Amino acid sequence: MASPMKKKKAPIITINPEHPQRHTLKMIADILDKGGIIAYPTDTFYGIGCDLYNKSSIRLIYQIKKRPLSKPFSFICSSIKQISEYAVVTDYAYRILKRYFPGPYTFILKGTRLVPKLLLTKRKEVGIRMPNNKICLGIVEILGRPIISTSAGYDDPYEIRDVYGYYLDAIVDGGIIYPEPSSVVSLIDDKPKVLREGKGDVSEFLMEQEEEEEEEYEEYY
Repeated sequence: MASPMKKKKAPIITINPEHPQRHTLKMIADILDKGGIIAYPTDTFYGIGCDLYNKSSIRLIYQIKKRPLSKPFSFICSSIKQISEYAVVTDYAYRILKRYFPGPYTFILKGTRLVPKLLLTKRKEVGIRMPNNKICLGIVEILGRPIISTSAGYDDPYEIRDVYGYYLDAIVDGGIIYPEPSSVVSLIDDKPKVLREGKGDVSEFLMEQEEEEEEEYEEYY
């Protein structure tokens, strides 16, 4: 079945990346609150996203990205306090989040009951982001709920408009961003495991991972 499209391409909303105007952030948050889908800047790429609780918009993003439903999207929170509402944050995880957020990381944690099933893995886990980008964090803070995060695949808002413009309700222009994936680290059971090395430094987690593997190996002797 063909994906529904808008009649007009989405408008491009220019915003200062260092000092984003609150009234502009609120306008974008209002678009999300009404079920809209936006393209927006992060610290690793331009993302495509919507309100965490808008199932129809989430499904449309799956269609846009041609992504199977079996691969849940990560989502963006604006604070560690908000993260703790949607993920189980142990004392260990809290220390890690405090140290590395905001930054170019996706941390895997156990999801809480507030997370829609569509965004949970079979193991009830979620990918959490808190990018070092004032625009997307400001949008989420004003909205009061997390937003979906998936790469648009282009570094220029005008390229995004050419490719996805009919599907989106707004494109937030925060300047050129050259795509570079976030580092993905699982914190399940307080045992860090690097699932993908990306923009963020993961040397600390690799060291802990090696120590854990050495301890497991010693058990056989």
